[in-house]
Amino acid sequence: MLTNRIAALFSGFLFLALSSLPLASMAEVDKLAPLQDQGATAREIVNKLEMLHYNKLKLSDEISVELWDEYIKSLDPTRSYFLASDISEFKQWRTKLDDELRNGQVQHGFDIYNRYRLRVTDRLDNIVSQFDKGLPKFDFNKDESLQLDREESQWPTSISEADELWRKRLKSSVLNLRLTGKTDEEIRDLLERRYKGQLKRVKQQSSDDVFELYMNSLTKLYDPHSNYLSPRSLENFNMSMSLSLEGIGAVLQMEDEYTKVARLVAGGPADRSGKVKPNDKIVAVGQDKEGEMIDVVGWRLDDVVELIRGAAGTYVRLETIPTSGDGSHKTILIKRSKVKLEDQAAKKAIFEFTDGGKTYKVGVINLPTFYIDFEAYRRRDPNYKSTTRDVAKLLHELEEAKVDGVILDLRNNGGGSLQEATMLTDLFIDQGPVVQIRHANEQISRHNRSRSRAMYRGPLMVLINRLSASASEIFAGAIQDYNRGLIVGSQSFGKGTVQTMAPLKEGQLKITQSKFYRVSGDSTQHAGVTPDIQMPQLIDAESVGESAYDTALPWDRIHAVPHAKYFNFKTLLPDLIAKHNKRTAVDPDFVYLREQYQFEQERADQKVISLNEKARETERETLNDELLNMENRRRNAKGLEPYADIKALEKSESEDTPTVGGPVEITLKNDPILNEAGNIMADFIGDMDKETKKPAQVANF
Repeated sequence: MLTNRIAALFSGFLFLALSSLPLASMAEVDKLAPLQDQGATAREIVNKLEMLHYNKLKLSDEISVELWDEYIKSLDPTRSYFLASDISEFKQWRTKLDDELRNGQVQHGFDIYNRYRLRVTDRLDNIVSQFDKGLPKFDFNKDESLQLDREESQWPTSISEADELWRKRLKSSVLNLRLTGKTDEEIRDLLERRYKGQLKRVKQQSSDDVFELYMNSLTKLYDPHSNYLSPRSLENFNMSMSLSLEGIGAVLQMEDEYTKVARLVAGGPADRSGKVKPNDKIVAVGQDKEGEMIDVVGWRLDDVVELIRGAAGTYVRLETIPTSGDGSHKTILIKRSKVKLEDQAAKKAIFEFTDGGKTYKVGVINLPTFYIDFEAYRRRDPNYKSTTRDVAKLLHELEEAKVDGVILDLRNNGGGSLQEATMLTDLFIDQGPVVQIRHANEQISRHNRSRSRAMYRGPLMVLINRLSASASEIFAGAIQDYNRGLIVGSQSFGKGTVQTMAPLKEGQLKITQSKFYRVSGDSTQHAGVTPDIQMPQLIDAESVGESAYDTALPWDRIHAVPHAKYFNFKTLLPDLIAKHNKRTAVDPDFVYLREQYQFEQERADQKVISLNEKARETERETLNDELLNMENRRRNAKGLEPYADIKALEKSESEDTPTVGGPVEITLKNDPILNEAGNIMADFIGDMDKETKKPAQVANF
């Protein structure tokens, strides 16, 4: 995830103007030049990438062209700042950048950036001057539209063509704010502050910023998880890896001009609030319960992070555009706190489910991350906290409660300690390999093994989703390959690579050097883990997950290693899937989930947005009606009171929030996925009762 954060550090600026760009004013902006050590650092980065990276790419004219394309895209993803004449001029360097980098030269990277900076600065100066006369007038009754996705569009061929594009963009910004209920005066003040702030920040950019962006356009060609971290970014990275970090517990990235929530830190304040979701866009940040809301559209990512970060116990307010909905803004109050190990710790609950008239007790263990208290472990504290120790204790308690089966919930678990993923697997299987690791030198390591007899030998299910990544995929993949338990949910993230930090003359290089493979020989990279029984997909796999990255390393496979097989799922799965499909075809919650996903997919496919106010209001009403109707169909089917209108629904959603201040309780309320997983487990136990509960343990080669 950090790759997107660094590579998109400056790609988030979206600036608007009305009149033409007077080229004479461009000379007033100081040019940035490479610093003394940056050439040597660039050469060092090239050498380390070629020698150490798993991908083994060698710089060439072809790579130079890709670097040129990626750098231009990172600067101007909407093809709105540069003119076609700029791009034509830059093309003379397309096949020369590789040779220059080998020689420690980065001047052309700075030349391209300086042209971008001049174009942007001139646009901002222009729009700020427009606000001196009040809010520009627009005809919102006119039928015209704005193209949302310009990634494949042509570059403006003239100043007048660029002006027309910016006119529509400004009109869209004004209309969006009008639709939130703001007055013309409020809109003028907000947009003026927004663009003055952006102008200030673009003028404050330094040679270090340019160099970092240029180098990350190069590292991204190798894979999305390799990054150059400048000294400033390295400091932020180290803070984000520390448990002492105080804030809201969210990983952020840039998408065009917006700061977007990439994922939530398990057990963090944002996660516990229940009000922040991945892909939500943050448009403003306020301090304390009543502080001024500061518009952050177009801000640098690290500046937004600086606003959100703060001392534990203090409050921050986020104005967001939820990923699902009609585009309306909502304000969320979050109390900052440290992300504590106890808030991320495994926890358990016991529920009862029925199959064929027989009731089964099912234990659920929720595991938000694969954690270990390294400090306590290093000082040999016998009571150090870790995933495996905590889960072993919970398993013992569940067995004492005489549960009939166990569900291990790894949804939204982004990974963590590989050591803990291996040791956790050891609780469920006897001796054997857990994961294979192939390194850049093609050597394969199989040292991560289960080394003792299984602690728990009963029916097991692992629940995963698109945000289950890395260590979660290693564990789930091993359980699946050993046929030790059912894997249920949706396709996992697909993060199957390992990064290490390499020191540089200036900053550090995070570089991908290894790749994970399952004992079956299949890589977890790109494809992730495919469940035995599929649940409805709630997260768009095209925008979230390893396969969403253009330069993600591909899936492949190596030789399998001998490993045992426990249960024979081939005879059980057809019946389990048939029962699951029959239940969920009519289950109101699952009907709603499928409708909601389809609704969001249709919204995501929208390429053009109307700039006619009545059309937009009608669209919003239609969307709200669809959301309300979907929810009320669900409520009617469950015998619940339907909502009178969309405001009643929104109020209910804002009030139905987990308590802040500790681990989130495991509950079946509002969690149809977990509820259905329990039903599947009851079916599984029932079918096993009809056959045998004893593991087959047939060697597989």
